[in-house]
Amino acid sequence: MWRLIKALLFLAVLAALGFIAYAYVGPIVTPADFEPAQEDVVEPITLDLE
Repeated sequence: MWRLIKALLFLAVLAALGFIAYAYVGPIVTPADFEPAQEDVVEPITLDLE
């Protein structure tokens, strides 16, 4: 049982390190994945002037 807990803890730490590495290295390697979609938003408004 202890061996299973140690293995799961090791995998969780390894996954956390992988996510951290992806967060830092990802924008350098694949910048298109980290850019937001850009579009112009044009919405007419009416001003209530009294």
